[in-house]
Amino acid sequence: QVQLVESGGGLVQPGGSLRLSCAASGTIYTINAMGWYRQAPGKQRELVAVISSGGTTNYADSVLGRFTISRDNAKNTWYLQMNSLKPEDTAVYYCNAQAVAGVSPYEYTYWGQGTQVTVSS
Repeated sequence: QVQLVESGGGLVQPGGSLRLSCAASGTIYTINAMGWYRQAPGKQRELVAVISSGGTTNYADSVLGRFTISRDNAKNTWYLQMNSLKPEDTAVYYCNAQAVAGVSPYEYTYWGQGTQVTVSS
């Protein structure tokens, strides 16, 4: 019903920047919240940032002031601008959507396939 496709990951040096994108497609009625999560090797998946339909944002303490989440409702796309990257930001980044889609009136959670971000010199 909803497909999420991420792009923009890669290898970057410490202090560098990357911009991730997530595009949603399918029979979407509404996307209530859009987010980014990450999972480093041997660790649990953790919330990085989330943005509500009204534009309210929330960030993990570890990325506050360095990462910015934004959304383009018309395109069903959201972004994660990552600045001042650190080696500890290395992880697979997943986009996430809380959406109502298809014939169901209920909200479900959807995930992208993940994109690797590696911060290393």
